[in-house]
Amino acid sequence: MPVQAGPAPVRGPAHPLALGRDARARLGGAVRTLLDAPGLDGMTDAARLAVVVLASRTPYESGVVEIRTPELARWLGLSASYVASDVVSALRRSGVVSVETAEGESGQDIGLKCRVLPMWAAHGVVGHPLALAKQELATLLRLLEVLMAPGWAHRDGRVTPAGLLGSRTGRAAATDRLALLLLVLEARENGRVRQCGGKVDTRRGRAAATVARLLGCTASAGERVLERLEDRDVVVRVRVRTASGLRHRSRLVVPAVAAAHGRDGIADAPEDRLEAARPEFSDPDLAAEGSGASEPEADPQAGEVPGVGEADWADPALTAALHTDHPPVAGPVLSPALSDGCSGEGRGGEGRRPEGACVREDRAPGSEEAPAASGSPVAKVGPLRGEKPEESPVDERDERRAAAAGAAGGPTAVGWNKAQRQRRASLPADLDLRVALGPVSGLWGRLSGWQQDRVEAAARAEVERLAGMLERLGDGPRLLADRLTDRLEETGGEALVTGPYGWLIRRGLVQRQACSDHRCDDGIRLDTGGECENCHNALHIWRARRALAAAEVDRELPGLGFGERRRALEERLRELTARDEEQARVRQVREVAEVSARRAAVERRREREAEAELARRSAPCSGCGLPDAAGLCPACSYVRRTDLLVQEAVDLAVVVRADLEDAEQVAQLAGRCEADTRTLIAEVSRRRGGDEVWAAYVAQEVAEQVRDGRRAAALRHLAGSGEAVAEADAVYEAALRQHPRAFHAAEAAADDACRRTAGYLLRSRLGQLQVARARAAAGRARRAAA
Repeated sequence: MPVQAGPAPVRGPAHPLALGRDARARLGGAVRTLLDAPGLDGMTDAARLAVVVLASRTPYESGVVEIRTPELARWLGLSASYVASDVVSALRRSGVVSVETAEGESGQDIGLKCRVLPMWAAHGVVGHPLALAKQELATLLRLLEVLMAPGWAHRDGRVTPAGLLGSRTGRAAATDRLALLLLVLEARENGRVRQCGGKVDTRRGRAAATVARLLGCTASAGERVLERLEDRDVVVRVRVRTASGLRHRSRLVVPAVAAAHGRDGIADAPEDRLEAARPEFSDPDLAAEGSGASEPEADPQAGEVPGVGEADWADPALTAALHTDHPPVAGPVLSPALSDGCSGEGRGGEGRRPEGACVREDRAPGSEEAPAASGSPVAKVGPLRGEKPEESPVDERDERRAAAAGAAGGPTAVGWNKAQRQRRASLPADLDLRVALGPVSGLWGRLSGWQQDRVEAAARAEVERLAGMLERLGDGPRLLADRLTDRLEETGGEALVTGPYGWLIRRGLVQRQACSDHRCDDGIRLDTGGECENCHNALHIWRARRALAAAEVDRELPGLGFGERRRALEERLRELTARDEEQARVRQVREVAEVSARRAAVERRREREAEAELARRSAPCSGCGLPDAAGLCPACSYVRRTDLLVQEAVDLAVVVRADLEDAEQVAQLAGRCEADTRTLIAEVSRRRGGDEVWAAYVAQEVAEQVRDGRRAAALRHLAGSGEAVAEADAVYEAALRQHPRAFHAAEAAADDACRRTAGYLLRSRLGQLQVARARAAAGRARRAAA
C-alpha cells in the first residue's frame, strides 16, 4: 500500500443533527416501531415520549435504565409529580416498559429501574428495527440531547447546554418535543421535511397535516403544534416563489438540520421553476431525486385555473398539488424562449391532454373536478385514451383492502396513502405470551397481521390450558416455550421452516400425547418435566404381551419357519388388540351408564330442592300467620330487625355509662334505655303515619339511625380515654423518630391509632357486657332451682 503523503486528517465527531440517510432511516424505523407498540394505543404523548427517552438511555450491555423521576420529568418538560402519578402509571399499564420503583419519603416513585420490553425482546435479533447497535444507541441519545436535553452543570465546571426545546416546559411540552423529533427524523440534508400526499384540509395546510399524521392527531391539533414550533424558530414554513412571482407552494424546513449539514434550507427554498427546467442549464439542486422526494418539481402549465379566486383557496400556500409523493408523469414544461409561447402547446386546438399524459393531468390541483381517490386506470387504445378509464382488478383489490382496513381500525401505512392491516415486528405486549413465543420470535416477524392474531389467540388458549392443568399457574408460558424450542430442534432451526403459520398452528403449539395420560407431551410429563412413567409402563406392557404371545405361538405351533412364525405372531397380536378394543368398548358403555345414573341422581336432587324451596315459600308467617309468606312476612321481619337494632343501641349506651361489674346497675340502666329508645322510635313512626307495614319499616330505619348515632358517640367518648390518648402519643413520637420533619404524617398516624384504640375498647366492653349478662342469668337459674 502506498504511504499517504502529508499528515492524516483528524476527524472529530459529527454534529448530532448531521445524520446520513442510513442512520436517519435506522433511527426513524426504531422510533416508529416503539411508538406503534400495541400497548401505547391511546396513551398520552408524554408516555410515548418517555418510552423513546428510556430507549435512548438504555445501556447496550444490561438493557436496564436507572433514572430518577425528576430527571425523567426534566427530559419530558413536565413536573415531577405529574410524571410520578400519571406517566409512570401509564408506562406500567401499557406493558411496553417494566418499571421497578424505590419510594421516597412521601410515598412517590423516585428511583426507577426501567426496561423497554420491545428492545429487550429484539436484542440480538438480526434485522429487527429495535436491534440497535451500541453506536446507534449513542447516536439516538445525542440526537435527543441536542433536541430536548434539560441541560446540566457538571461538578468539574463544565456546562452542557439545553437542547432546542430544553426550555419548553409545561402543558403540551412533551407533544412539541415528540413532534420535533419526528420531523428531524423525516428531514433531509437540506432540512426539508417530506410532506404528506393526498387531499388535505385547505384551512390547515399540508404542513399541518404532515405534523398531524406524524403524531396521529387531528389536523387542528397538528396546526397548533406547528405554530408553537414556529414561535420557537425550530421549524419554518417557507413559501416557494413561482414564475409568476406568487408564493404558491409551501415547504416545511427544520433550519437546525440544514445548518448541521452546512446547508441553508430557507435560502434554497425560493426557486424559479420555469428557468430550472431548461435542459442545458439544469441546477443540481433541482435535479430529480429518489423516490423519497417530498413534492413534484413541476407545476401545472400556466393558464387561468378555475376556482383560484374562490374562498376555498384564499391562502395561496394551501393550493399545493394533490399528488406530492411521486414526480409528475408529463414531460418538462419549457420556457417561452424554447417553445412557441403557447401554454396549451401539445394539446391541439381542442385543449385535450398530451398524448403521453395520464388521467386528470389537465385539471387544476384541488379543483372540484379532481376526484379525491387516486387509482391506476386502464386506458383504452385510441386518440381519446384515458377519457373513460376502467379500474383494473388490482386497483379494485387494493381499494377493498384499504376500505376493510379502515373499517377495522387498522394502523395507517407509512406512505400516508391508505390504511392497511400491518404486521407487528415485536411480540405481543402480554408478558406471558412474550415468554411463551420467545423461541419463535423470528417466525413471528414473518407472519402477516391476520396470522399474528391467530397465532396469538392459539398461544393464549394453550397457555391457559396448561395453567389449568398444572399446580403452579406461572409455569404455562415456560412449558410452551420449552415445547417450541424442542420443535425447532426437531425441524433444524427457524431457517428450515418454510411455512411459519402452518408450522406454528399445526406443529409448534400442539401437544403430542404419546400415551393416554393428558399430561404427556412427547413422552415428557408436563407437571414434573421428567419422563412419562405411563409411556414406560405401556411400552413394558406391550413388550411383555409380545413376549407372551411369542411363547404361546412357540408352544402351540412348534417347528415353524421364520416367516410362518412371524405371521402367526402378528395374527395373535391382532387378536389381542381386538380383544382390548372390545374391553374398552364395554368399559365405555359402562361409563356412559354411570354418567347417566349420576345425571339422573343430580336431577332428582334438584327436584327435591325445588320442592323444598316451594314448600318454604308457601309456609305461613311464624309471627302473624300470613299464608305464603316464606315463614316470615315483611312486617314481622321489620319488627325482628327493629328489636335487634334496639338491643344493639341499648348495649352501646350501657357500656359507656354503667359499671360493668355491677349487674344490678347494668340491668336498671338497660331497662330505662330500652324504654326510652322504643318510645322515641314509636313517636317518630307515629308522626310519619302509614299502614302497619310502613310503620314497621319506618321503625326499623329509625332504630338503625339511633344505633349508628350511639356507636359514633361511644367511639368519641372512648377516643378521649386514657388508653386511646396514650396510644396516640406513642404512635406520634414513633412517627417523628422515623421522619423528624413529617409532622402532618405523624398527626395522621396518631389520629388513626386513636380511632383504632377506641374501636378496640368498644368491642372489648361489649364482650364484657355479654359475659356479665350470662353470669347474671346463670345466678338467677341457680336461685330458681334452689
